[in-house]
Amino acid sequence: MFKSIFSFFVIVGVSASSMKYVTANSLRSDSELPGKPKGQWITLFDGKSLDGWHHFNNKAAIKNWTIIDGALVCLGAKGPSGSGDIITDQKFKNFELKWDWKVDKGSNSGVFYHIVEAPKYKRAIETAPEYQIIDDITYPAKLAPSQLTGANYDMHVAEGNKVLMPVGEWNNSKIIYKNGAVEHWLNGKRIVKFKVLSEDWKKRKAASKWKDAPDYGTSGEGSIGLQDHGNKAYFKNIEIREL
Repeated sequence: MFKSIFSFFVIVGVSASSMKYVTANSLRSDSELPGKPKGQWITLFDGKSLDGWHHFNNKAAIKNWTIIDGALVCLGAKGPSGSGDIITDQKFKNFELKWDWKVDKGSNSGVFYHIVEAPKYKRAIETAPEYQIIDDITYPAKLAPSQLTGANYDMHVAEGNKVLMPVGEWNNSKIIYKNGAVEHWLNGKRIVKFKVLSEDWKKRKAASKWKDAPDYGTSGEGSIGLQDHGNKAYFKNIEIREL
């Protein structure tokens, strides 16, 4: 994705006042991953169809997502029952997930994992942690640190080594989940690390939006999901392997 013949600027940090610029030549680096994951890569999006995906809790035709130039694009139109989130037919437990993404100016989206479907849940986020994706710089509302790109939404803040491409440029992200140990990666750097159900995790949950969501983050297995937050967002090269 990022070739050495190109040199371009990337935004480091999360506020215009603290912006720094560095030259990046190869931000995707599987060699930086700890250990050697097992299993074969599975393509979750073939660049041509929505095969393998469905609306959360609903089998209605997907109309608020489309395919443009090989990318899966959220149109920001939402879907049935006001939730436009789409999720994989397949379910996963321990995994490494990687994907490329970009957003338009002011857009908000995210990637979920371990989604559980049931009539009592109105949205995927009631059970599933979210890797936050958003326009950090010009989103038209004040954002808390735990609401910025790469965060475990409203739970864990991305570290200061975060390297984020400007709006409209492609980023590469990864989530690694193994027996409750979770890592978030962005453009070749690990930016979040935590343990599900640890005492620290429980304290953060009790102080978060999920304090009254007893099933949040506890399933340990489920679908992968892409969020429709009412804004345009673009995804491609979505692949996963079981660990």
